[in-house]
Amino acid sequence: MLTEFDPVVQEHVKHITNDDIHNHYLGHNIQNELILLLTSAIKTEIIKKVKQAKYFSVILDCTPDVSHQEQMSLILRYVDVSSHSVNIEESFFRIFKSIVSLTKRFEQYEEYENIFGFLFASDKLQSLDNTCLKSCCSHFEKALKHNEKYDIDGNELYVELKLLREILPREKMRAIDILKFLKGVDCFLNTIIAYRILLTNPVTVASAERSFSKLKLLKSYLRSTMLQERLNGLALIAIENDVLETVKYEKMVDKFASKSVRRMTFFK
Repeated sequence: MLTEFDPVVQEHVKHITNDDIHNHYLGHNIQNELILLLTSAIKTEIIKKVKQAKYFSVILDCTPDVSHQEQMSLILRYVDVSSHSVNIEESFFRIFKSIVSLTKRFEQYEEYENIFGFLFASDKLQSLDNTCLKSCCSHFEKALKHNEKYDIDGNELYVELKLLREILPREKMRAIDILKFLKGVDCFLNTIIAYRILLTNPVTVASAERSFSKLKLLKSYLRSTMLQERLNGLALIAIENDVLETVKYEKMVDKFASKSVRRMTFFK
């Protein structure tokens, strides 16, 4: 089937059928090894982005596959501020076999609003008096503090937000618009961190739902016995194809070849 779409594979298969070569590297073990190399490269790139973002959240959702196994998708959500613009990224990371389905998908939204609600939009921020704003900032610091360690100082956040209210444009701005407004400004450090954490939190599981459409294509009735590791690798390659396009294949070929003397001779 691959020969119909790839001329390189077509030429390779032609050499095999003509007995020009005997080591064809088309077996399922080699396929799994190559899939593992590709997925490792993709995960490395995703982890690099997440570490650079520093703050991230995890999205989980479940669906039964064609073999009636519960599969759980894991998505990482983070705010990319490495470029001139601000981008909210959601990266598929892997699929787990779930023992039980998730029964409560939309919990803790009330608590989420209690912590982050005053930052949702500029009109909400402008509507608060100083006493209420200071209380919100103190609660925000307390909610994010862990073992006396924190990234946001509530008092400093309060001072920054008071100043921010004076310089924000009068039209209504969303949280991401406010973060873009603050990009490159050095005097709002706590506020920038607060909005990055706010935007890191997911409000839907749409990305996980989209990964299930790929799952149905990969694990069909004809491939219902596919092992979990192979399914996970193929799903990551299919969903994060844009990340794969940035990977340098030369390093993966060298890594693949270094595992065997025969391969080193063949790929020389």
